[in-house]
Amino acid sequence: MVISGGRPLSGTVRAAGAKNAALPAIFASLLTSEPLLLTRVPRLRDVETALELVQSLGKEVHWRGEELEIREQAPPSPVAPEAPVRRMRASFLVLGPLLARLGRARVPHPGGCAIGPRPVDLHLEGLAALGGEIQARQGWVEARTAGLVGRTVYLDFPSVGATEQLLLAGALARGETVILNPAREPEVVDLSRLLSAMGAEVVWGEDRVVIRGRKELAGAHWEVIPDRIEAGTYLLAGAITGGRVRACGVVPRHLAALLVKFDQAGLEVEVGEDWVEVAASGRARGVHLETGPYPGFPTDLQPPMVSFLAVAEGESSVTERVFASRFGHVGELMRMGARMRLQGATLLIDGVEELTPARVRAPDIRAGAALVLAALAARGTSEIEGTEHLARGYQGLPEKLRALGAEVELCRTNCR
Repeated sequence: MVISGGRPLSGTVRAAGAKNAALPAIFASLLTSEPLLLTRVPRLRDVETALELVQSLGKEVHWRGEELEIREQAPPSPVAPEAPVRRMRASFLVLGPLLARLGRARVPHPGGCAIGPRPVDLHLEGLAALGGEIQARQGWVEARTAGLVGRTVYLDFPSVGATEQLLLAGALARGETVILNPAREPEVVDLSRLLSAMGAEVVWGEDRVVIRGRKELAGAHWEVIPDRIEAGTYLLAGAITGGRVRACGVVPRHLAALLVKFDQAGLEVEVGEDWVEVAASGRARGVHLETGPYPGFPTDLQPPMVSFLAVAEGESSVTERVFASRFGHVGELMRMGARMRLQGATLLIDGVEELTPARVRAPDIRAGAALVLAALAARGTSEIEGTEHLARGYQGLPEKLRALGAEVELCRTNCR
């Protein structure tokens, strides 16, 4: 991706459906033999991987614009193929639905972005508590059960993946499954609401979520929630370039942590019923933040936020509390003139007046977004390699940036 930066971005961008809500919704189709109709589904490489996986397990898929219909073509297979699961960590979520519906499952250990250790221990401990016999060997997880039974499960950390895994499994478990200390991210809540629409009963409490399972689940028609991470990235693109960007079709409260930091940085923030607008006049102020489970600052917005703070006035600090190695963008940003240093889990940033263009490489999805933002702010032409990562998480990124006034070109080979 070649970007000629230094131009203020302005205009309106519509948020796509949330990738992190669409993926578990696709895997929920494995819980039923009836059709599942999903709308506002983003056309992303990760979504394509999820569909490849459910098709290999017996489903057929029909796209109509942003509408996706998933039907059962053949009796589901209990064995997940290795390639898609190794390619995307979220694919591991097929384990719970297959075990709950078929009584057995064989799934490879997952892959995905290299952003630090993300063990699946909480997934396996939770499924074992519900009556699954779990064995992990030679890179595969094998599970069997005579029938899952609801139990109370406590999560040592409010893991998004483990909460979703237990929601999916609990929807077909006998009796009542209680998850203590669950993740409360909007995408997790969206999955629970979909499962309720399919016939399970899901009730959220102050410190728990309760799932009353059913012997069988029905199909459903469901609209995926807006992508708060995508929307936040475009708002940051406007802010880092000194422009004004409105993200529409969003749920503003899902962006609350980011908007608080915008306010602290001295930006102009306006909020409507389903839109948020952010404008920068002059240089932003540095801020201090920590990532954390929702409603804390989202870890997926940490890398693009670091790019924004790289050109903010004064000192900033960013402490990563979710993923230990989520600073793959730091070295590349320093090549563009950013001044920052790591102290354990905290990144200390001394803001510079402007970044310089460079040729850099994206190591993962959100680090790639951080480098795009830095290139948009730098005066001159930058080249970003590794943009295949961006295609996993951002639908139509070059087109949306151009609509905001950016000069962006995608090249299959060296553009020079």
